[in-house]
Amino acid sequence: MELLIIRHGQSEADLLCVHEGRADFPLTKLGEQQARDMAAYVTEHLPPDIILASPLLRAKSTAETLQKSVGCDLLLEDDLMEFNNGVLAGLSREEALIKYPLPPDGRPIHVPIEKGESELELRFRAEVIFNKIILDYQSYNRVAIISHGGLISQFIKAFLQQPNTSEYIFATGDTGMHLLEIKENARVIRFINKQEHL
Repeated sequence: MELLIIRHGQSEADLLCVHEGRADFPLTKLGEQQARDMAAYVTEHLPPDIILASPLLRAKSTAETLQKSVGCDLLLEDDLMEFNNGVLAGLSREEALIKYPLPPDGRPIHVPIEKGESELELRFRAEVIFNKIILDYQSYNRVAIISHGGLISQFIKAFLQQPNTSEYIFATGDTGMHLLEIKENARVIRFINKQEHL
């Protein structure tokens, strides 16, 4: 079973310098083009049997572009949404520092942002959706998963069976792709953050 994990294209929040998270910004024109370029590449080289995506606009639009190109089913999964950043969603970074400053030593991983979730809750959610996918979709040869940078990083940690306190971050650029394979006795990383389609 292969998991083709794809981040959405550039969103309007990227240009506005705001906290995005659960703020539901659409793709920019560049983001739409990135999605088309990704879809053309995936259709030719790595066509999935099914697409699972976050319902947030930027990921859903990216997924719909891929679906139109490949022609397979697309299902939305709430657990693929980005980190629930609560009161920070949509705030400029400057305003957020004033209204909701971080504690001097940072926020402990078990403490949620106001009206949001903690880093530990995000990690647990990634574990849940990872295990759901490999169980519920094991009959598919290749599953495309379209999500967000924070969730993707945690999803890869789940794949690698890293501890909850792992400080490693797996960065993903706009429409960056990761290909992971689950074999009977091995978990294989085929590539990380491929962007040659751009």
